[in-house]
Amino acid sequence: MAKILVVEDENDLAIPIRDWLTREQHVVEIVDNGLEALDRLKVYKYDIVVLDLMLPGISGIEVCRRYRSEGGGSSILMLTAKNTVEDKEFGLDAGADDYLTKPFHLKELSARVRALLRRHTQSTSRELKAGDLVVDVISRTVMLNGKEIHFVPREFSLLEFLMRHPNQVFSAEALLDRVWASDTMASPDTIRTYIKILRKKLGCEGKDSFIRTVHGVGYKLEAPHASTDPAF
Repeated sequence: MAKILVVEDENDLAIPIRDWLTREQHVVEIVDNGLEALDRLKVYKYDIVVLDLMLPGISGIEVCRRYRSEGGGSSILMLTAKNTVEDKEFGLDAGADDYLTKPFHLKELSARVRALLRRHTQSTSRELKAGDLVVDVISRTVMLNGKEIHFVPREFSLLEFLMRHPNQVFSAEALLDRVWASDTMASPDTIRTYIKILRKKLGCEGKDSFIRTVHGVGYKLEAPHASTDPAF
């Protein structure tokens, strides 16, 4: 699961990209111009930016350059109809991490996204473990003491995020920022509700066996031997 900003002014391309990546369980937002993209990037955190080269207002190259000059660290996948070596060099020199030439198959876009996530994520493993809790991020299954527990997509995404950052405290606002879309109507109360659901499904409702509340600060996943297995 990643939070992805798609910067593309052609709806005929932006909508299919959003729908495709959403089906792969990513949180995807769309903007159609460079200035709005820069505004979003100043406020919200994204794992990946899918950035079109040709945009109204300011170009994708300029968006990339300004974002990097201000210390922006999200991975950038640049989209363009230009396919010369010089054009690709120009984009990569501006700070892009990868380059995809139009037209492209959405499966290739997915592969590029996965590659960027492997490069920058804290864990590239298939399985995340915390004590007897095992989360398989490929099959999207959750096992506790050898028994499978069903989680709906948003519950799974929240649990996966906490599992990837064991013993780190996140405020409700930070969890909204990383797991929910930025334009969502969700609130800190939503986070509290989902934390209760996770605890109930993990059999620790009313306790803090896995997910602890740090009063006045937020939540963290705390379990002995929180770890990840080597990637397959």
